[in-house]
Amino acid sequence: MLYSIAAVLGAIILYALFMYISQKRAVKPLSQEEFIQGYRKAQLIDVREPNEYNGGHILGARNIPVTQMKQRMKEIRSDKPVYLYCQSGLRSGRAAQMLYKKGYREIYHLQGGFKKWTGKVKAK
Repeated sequence: MLYSIAAVLGAIILYALFMYISQKRAVKPLSQEEFIQGYRKAQLIDVREPNEYNGGHILGARNIPVTQMKQRMKEIRSDKPVYLYCQSGLRSGRAAQMLYKKGYREIYHLQGGFKKWTGKVKAK
């Protein structure tokens, strides 16, 4: 019994470590200042759900929710940098991994997500 619990815990820890390492390889986290310097020359994508996006988003961002990323990936050019953000940084990390697996290499995300954003915002 104790061995099976240890095995499950070990598997969970290994999986978390694997996800952390693969996310580090796929995406470069940027501070708000770094994000602002580059996002106007890139594809700015909000990966939150439409209701979150409509409640307020970074000016100029397109909404492609992480839940629709696989179906809508053709809307994102692979020859231009991709700047992603979500509410806290978790979903943009998952979106970055999906893009990385499909050959995208210039992927950045906003450290801390939209909740830390103090720049220009647009609401619908």
